[in-house]
Amino acid sequence: MDYTKIPVNTFEELVLNAGIIVDSFTPSSGEIGNILGATTGGLQFSAVPAFTDFGEDIDNCPKNTKELMQTDDYEITASGTMLTVNANTVARLAALADAESVTGTTGLSKISLRKDIDIQNDFKDVWIVADYGKGGFIAIHMKSVLSTGGFGMQTTDKGKGQFAFTFRAHYSIDAQEDVPCEIYVKEGTQGN
Repeated sequence: MDYTKIPVNTFEELVLNAGIIVDSFTPSSGEIGNILGATTGGLQFSAVPAFTDFGEDIDNCPKNTKELMQTDDYEITASGTMLTVNANTVARLAALADAESVTGTTGLSKISLRKDIDIQNDFKDVWIVADYGKGGFIAIHMKSVLSTGGFGMQTTDKGKGQFAFTFRAHYSIDAQEDVPCEIYVKEGTQGN
């Protein structure tokens, strides 16, 4: 049975549990910022490059000839479902919104939806961090993120409210060659 094996370091290289989505993370220390909300069903992340095949319309040229391929950009998204929210998270999920305390009240916030994008304040970084092996982590830094799925709430009888989200990272016109995503992997301690 030569081909019914797994690598000896399998446990050290497993991504475990659902992970968290936070507003900041420091890879050198492992320090997390604010957790945006409790989630259900895990988190989905993808970074998909878009390609142009300049040979596809050339007679006698095979499709997907590597010398004629060009990458255009990446579509970088994270999605999931939150179970808990606060006023700031609701504003973030709504994408174009502002949260403010209502004067003269305690604990009451108003989230005002806007039609226009505020370049300076609407695009915020997001980190997805999950356990990696024993004592390590995998951390995905999405830059200039905007919630492109909008705000929605699903309630159920005798259940918890759910808030589906889709976050999309965005390029900057000031740094057009910089892909708005970084991935960090910190190996954990070896052994059990």
